[in-house]
Amino acid sequence: MAVAAVVEEEEAAVVEMRVREYDGGRDRGGVEEVERECEVGSSGGGGSGKMCLFTDLLGDPLCRIRNSPAYLMLVAEIATGTGTGGGGGGTRIVGLVRGCVKSVVSGSSHGKDPIYTKVAYILGLRVSPTHRRKGVGKKLVERMEEWFRQKGAEYSYMATEQDNEASVRLFTGRCGYAKFRTPSVLVHPVFRHALGLSRRVSIVKLEPRDAEQLYRWHFAAVEFFPDDVDAVLSNALSLGTFIAVPAGTRWDGGVEAFIASPPASWAVLSVWNCMDAFRLEVRGAPRVMRAAAGATRMVDRAAPWLGIPSIPNLFAPFGLYFLYGLGGAGPGAPRLVRALCRHAHNMARRGGCGVVATEVAACEPVRAGVPHWARLGAEDLWCMKRLADGYTHGTLGDWTKAPPGRSIFVDPREF
Repeated sequence: MAVAAVVEEEEAAVVEMRVREYDGGRDRGGVEEVERECEVGSSGGGGSGKMCLFTDLLGDPLCRIRNSPAYLMLVAEIATGTGTGGGGGGTRIVGLVRGCVKSVVSGSSHGKDPIYTKVAYILGLRVSPTHRRKGVGKKLVERMEEWFRQKGAEYSYMATEQDNEASVRLFTGRCGYAKFRTPSVLVHPVFRHALGLSRRVSIVKLEPRDAEQLYRWHFAAVEFFPDDVDAVLSNALSLGTFIAVPAGTRWDGGVEAFIASPPASWAVLSVWNCMDAFRLEVRGAPRVMRAAAGATRMVDRAAPWLGIPSIPNLFAPFGLYFLYGLGGAGPGAPRLVRALCRHAHNMARRGGCGVVATEVAACEPVRAGVPHWARLGAEDLWCMKRLADGYTHGTLGDWTKAPPGRSIFVDPREF
């Protein structure tokens, strides 16, 4: 996700601090305060007069990592010199970071047999504006990497927007990361009216077990495909996997028969309910922009049969559905993906969401079929670092130097 890190470039000057594991019983208030100070798009929170994206974690700072196999959240605190009752034991949280570890596909042997590698993902790095450029961010990253190594991770990666120069400088200039992949976040608003579905397309919902079988077949050599995809598909936040085929295609024999003899064109995707994990809100928008957006909703409400695109109320807390596992084959795959995205849009509409989003590789074959509004999306940059001295799979070599594939699997648990 594009809001992976909100930091400023670190300098040599440091501040005395303690980095420790997050304690939900006493740290929640301090963490929420740092999150507010680091609203994405602002230079330190309220009062800047600029638009910013605020994330409401719904009282659960661990929501973006708690569904991962192994996860940790660290906080950085400093002594304030004052405590309750006038004592001198007070502390303040000035930074935080989240991380998780899992096994994913890093390559393939002979182009088909997946090579799984234990990889760590670092996200949600936040440093209070009053304590930036003092080594806080770098210290948090270093401590998180220590935990990654203890868990056996061979690589660590992070994601940020390509134009977040401060974050890129910190990770590539001071933490030893290298620029690795450049996926795109594609976002489409949820209209007040439902989108029509083509009669030339049939959409079938798969059971989690069938979806797993299909995914392990199709994504066997796709980077970052998780080994525990069964846990992803069976998670309560996963709302279903849907496959689209040309109308009239027979669906006899289930997934096994489909894999043995797939149609000339087909597409698949799954829907993840981010709305029950966190909410987003655009703050600081000009009054004119708010009024214009509201006018589009009024027209859509008054005449839904016209199908006029309307801008949802993104200036109040809104939810999103994330589309993951996008894939397919054949010349008609982009058209079938478009039908699946329209189906997901209608699901999000019924669920009360403001947008649907996905993240795809720069050369993703079905990307052309994903409807999106360019102004709502973002161009991401993933940076990676090798943590281990050797390689588990000699045939792969150093993953950080591997050329990008056409597709990439974005795990919805950490979006």
